Amino acid sequence: MSDVAERVTALVGALRAHGVRIGTGESVDAARAVAALGLADRELLREGLAATLLHGQGQRAVFDPVFDLYFPRGVGGPDTGPVNRDDLRDRLAAALAANDEAALGRLAAEAVDGFGGYGSSPGSDGFSSYQALDRIRPQTLLARVRDGIRGQGGQGGRSGATEFADRLLEDEIRARIEVFRRLVAAEARRRVAERRGRDEIARRAVAPTADRVDFLFAGRDQLAELRRAVQPLARKLATRLAARRRRAARGTVDLRRTLRSSLSTGGVPMRPVLRRRRPVRPELVLLCDVSGSVSGFSDFTMLLVQALHDQFSKVRVFAFVNRLDEVTGLLRRGTADADGLGARIRAEATLTGWHGSSDYGVALGEFTERYGDAVGPRTTVFVLGDARTNMSDPNLPAAGELARRARRVYWLNPEPRERWGTGDSAAPAYAELVEMHECRTARQLGTLVARLLPV
Repeated sequence: MSDVAERVTALVGALRAHGVRIGTGESVDAARAVAALGLADRELLREGLAATLLHGQGQRAVFDPVFDLYFPRGVGGPDTGPVNRDDLRDRLAAALAANDEAALGRLAAEAVDGFGGYGSSPGSDGFSSYQALDRIRPQTLLARVRDGIRGQGGQGGRSGATEFADRLLEDEIRARIEVFRRLVAAEARRRVAERRGRDEIARRAVAPTADRVDFLFAGRDQLAELRRAVQPLARKLATRLAARRRRAARGTVDLRRTLRSSLSTGGVPMRPVLRRRRPVRPELVLLCDVSGSVSGFSDFTMLLVQALHDQFSKVRVFAFVNRLDEVTGLLRRGTADADGLGARIRAEATLTGWHGSSDYGVALGEFTERYGDAVGPRTTVFVLGDARTNMSDPNLPAAGELARRARRVYWLNPEPRERWGTGDSAAPAYAELVEMHECRTARQLGTLVARLLPV
């Protein structure tokens, strides 16, 4: 039982390393769940631990592969001898047609053992799910599985209803193939973990949640997941901003008036007098680089700020590549179609001139010349971009003028701090004029927005 306790503890540690917040009480509940559920039914144990440790369905993408490492289906490889590729494909087609997940698990183990290994030494710890799937090519079995299921059902004719049913069936088969692909990936991780250690593989080989992925390296699916998370994050940040605004409205102690008031109580300040603040909603301006890989970061931030627009008296948003244009109206229309926001901005706004590369100097100069009245003593400006000027003039005087006019200027840079100043990056020069922050992930962005947004 001590081994099980160690595995639960290690599982909790691995989940915490991936940003899942798990307290001591939840860890104790997980141990009790293991004692109550036992180890006989692995899927029941998976659901029990997920129920005690997780706070939302979005964390399952991290939990499931980590669980597979610490509570694997088995140990070692299957004792089946040499694997014949054609025979395995035939059995895989039959298992997919029958939707037999137990058989799919066994076939995944055979596939990794027979086709996923690499390295010439007997003790090689190399197992690749990509290599195994490339040899088996399960996606090419779709037509065979579909025809087999149709034949079992005795379907005939080609009516419109039958064609519609075929499309639904193909979607179902694709989902089953995707289950098999995930089983192969889990099996490859398990085999490597047995040789390198579960803790290392849990740390390196499990994909992080979307809010911890660098904006510059996020894929299309991860960016889509982030866009879906905009509204919940905005509600959380709005609550924090409202609480900060209430605290700020109470004001600070007015020492002079407090001492004067204390004369009636013998010099004892029984009732502190507060210097009241008049609550005024601030103005916000965004300057967003929407070129290249930075566009995902800018799109997400624009959507987040638009969702928070009720917290400010005025919000104006400007996008640029090497020309700058106001996109505030496009952003309001784009909230209903978040996935197409970037394409709408690039199609309808004037963002480029003679070339398609970023030019911060021209964009900042154009902003101060054309839209200087957008910035005043109540305005907080956020600049979003990597500060890479493509060897052009950074126009530092324009950045200094912006800092002089605004109440605050914050620059959010999605690049790692150690890359600032390398190549064509003008980040250190801009950082001397405005306050620059590293902002690589959605989690960092939420923290910075909650801390930096004015009240």
